[in-house]
Amino acid sequence: MTNELVLVTGAAGGAQGKTGRHVTELLRKKGVPVRAFVHKLDERSEYLSSLGAEVVAGDFLDYRSVERAVKGVSSIYFAYPVQPGLLEATTIMADCARRAQVKRVIDMVMLVSTPDAPTPRMRQNYLSEQIFEWAGVGAAHVRATVFFEQIRMMMAATIAAQGMIMLPWGSENTVLPLVAGEDVARVAAGVLTSPQVTAGNSYPVIGQVIKLGDAIKTISKVLGREIRYVEITDQQWHDGALARGVNAHAVEHLVELWRTLRTNPRPFDKPDTIERFAGQQPKTFETFVREQQEVFRAKAA
Repeated sequence: MTNELVLVTGAAGGAQGKTGRHVTELLRKKGVPVRAFVHKLDERSEYLSSLGAEVVAGDFLDYRSVERAVKGVSSIYFAYPVQPGLLEATTIMADCARRAQVKRVIDMVMLVSTPDAPTPRMRQNYLSEQIFEWAGVGAAHVRATVFFEQIRMMMAATIAAQGMIMLPWGSENTVLPLVAGEDVARVAAGVLTSPQVTAGNSYPVIGQVIKLGDAIKTISKVLGREIRYVEITDQQWHDGALARGVNAHAVEHLVELWRTLRTNPRPFDKPDTIERFAGQQPKTFETFVREQQEVFRAKAA
């Protein structure tokens, strides 16, 4: 499938993992034709054009713009942001893909995706997967855990300003399954171009399993200063996140996710998905912090 046109959604990249942008870069390096689906034309879309991608602007929730984007593509990378509208966007994409006779849809979903999953977003992910599978478009699912980039977003401001981490994550023994957005993209690009992918398959992606205390020690070592952890309540985090402009859908998901992580009694098994599809070892949390240390150091003006 390496010579057939791939539609990559979320290609401009958001505030966190930027998997669509990374997938576009990886596919273009392989010479794969890419149609990059973006929300608006700006300097980010100009960068995608410079890579040789065909850039189209549209809206996940606008049927006609999705229909135009899907026309003539062989496969699709579908990554919908953590905001309202997932099931409507999925239905539109699935119907357009079915009508366009798309051979493969790879969607990026949460690590846990079941009818009784602990967060509302995870439960919606389960329904989204079923819609794609019912459409008969060769759907398979990349199941990503918490991104390093999400951890950066949650921690960086208070680390830079106060030298502390303020989160409702329980004790420093809480275990965090994490992954770099780039590694998720490497798996997605690998699945998109694999010669054979069975519809309905799932590919769990965890890069590193680390205790909160060890993550704090890693940040302290890289920054060369002591970083303290201060546990706050779910409600305090909830109210603070809303005040910072995080959308309510994401806040409700994350509050339940944090509760699940701090009360999880079972160990996380790290699969070899990244090694198999990316052909390399996963990025470590320490490597990520070293790459992003200026963000952790920079105090807000």
